[in-house]
Amino acid sequence: MNKTLLIFLLTTFAMISCKQENRSSLKSEQSQAIKDSLTIEIEKLSKGYFNGLGVAVVDSSGVIYAKGIGFADMEKKKPYTSHTIQPIASVSKTLIGIALLKAQEKGLLNLDDPISNHLPFQVNNPSHPDDPITIRHLATHTSSIMDTEDYMNRSYILEGNSDGVSIEDIPQSFNPNEDKISLSEFLENYLTAQGHWYDKDAFSANKPGEMFEYTNVGSTLAAHIIEQVSNQTYADFTIEHILRPLNMTHSSWTYDSVEFENVSKLYSNPETKVPYYSLITYPDGGLLTTVSDLSKYLNELIKGYSGSGTLLSQRSYRELFKKQLTAEQFSDRNPNHPYKDDYDIGIFIGFSAMDNIGHTGGDPGVSSMMFFNAKDKVGRILLVNTNIENQNGVNAYYKIYDKLGEYASKLN
Repeated sequence: MNKTLLIFLLTTFAMISCKQENRSSLKSEQSQAIKDSLTIEIEKLSKGYFNGLGVAVVDSSGVIYAKGIGFADMEKKKPYTSHTIQPIASVSKTLIGIALLKAQEKGLLNLDDPISNHLPFQVNNPSHPDDPITIRHLATHTSSIMDTEDYMNRSYILEGNSDGVSIEDIPQSFNPNEDKISLSEFLENYLTAQGHWYDKDAFSANKPGEMFEYTNVGSTLAAHIIEQVSNQTYADFTIEHILRPLNMTHSSWTYDSVEFENVSKLYSNPETKVPYYSLITYPDGGLLTTVSDLSKYLNELIKGYSGSGTLLSQRSYRELFKKQLTAEQFSDRNPNHPYKDDYDIGIFIGFSAMDNIGHTGGDPGVSSMMFFNAKDKVGRILLVNTNIENQNGVNAYYKIYDKLGEYASKLN
């Protein structure tokens, strides 16, 4: 090759590379401008309603946008970031579904097993003692087990002191730390005829499998079955089979197993703190995580739905996302709400009327939403550290979630 031709080729290659770099740089700048615009929009919508929040947009390729907005601690003006840790309430239940199917893959249980096969105590609906409750009934909220005031009044436990908060100002029963008991003891006292708090009102008049009736206690019972068949705590089972494989390193089930300096304060309203608390029935709502970690989990759910998940086999993922019930099994369904997660249900995962798949959650100082759409395979997460006080707050909450959807196509 002569020298002139070599110089020409090198010059041409350099020009092409420079143009590609310029295009890549321009694309990156445009993407950042869109993200900045979305952040500003969310800041406007959340102002006056939520002290701090985490948001994300996710698809099968990964996290498109993850951001913390506002404050994790208003008094200290500590920013809420994408790595801020907070409880996510009932969005936690989706992990029970993954865990059940992992246990089924390992040959430890079958979803259609009667629960009595795997429990050290008997649980029967007193109105239908001869109709066995199955694990699938628990997973689809058709077990006929109900939440009573004993659930609400006994499950929530103060962690340490009340952090200077007057718990009388909070519409929730918090129990002193010394009242904490094991998951097994709680369930046995609540669900068995010999239990200290047993009440027939803990069961509906419907037969097991007959009607959808959302239940936290039934969800926790499913998690306890995983403990029985695996000889592990539910926390350890989910860490081994979900959190660790997804590299969710800032997530766990207890405050002493996460980086406490990154934990958000919670607020019953923008001015009033909620003390730190835990749940005896922690599988139904006690996962502590970040919007960054939860994005990894949502990415896995989208991939699982699309046939490329890693936590479960394709067969198990098909079972997870299979709509399990019929219209006759629902007493009330909202055909117009895009984020009401009880229009239909898979295995501890909900479907809205508009085929958004995921779960919502609410606890003192916490509201959460995590969905992906069955058609476009794009997901969104919204976590807030402040109770929603009124309809204006509800409107702001949904507007933020809608705004994430509006920007998703631009970001994608």
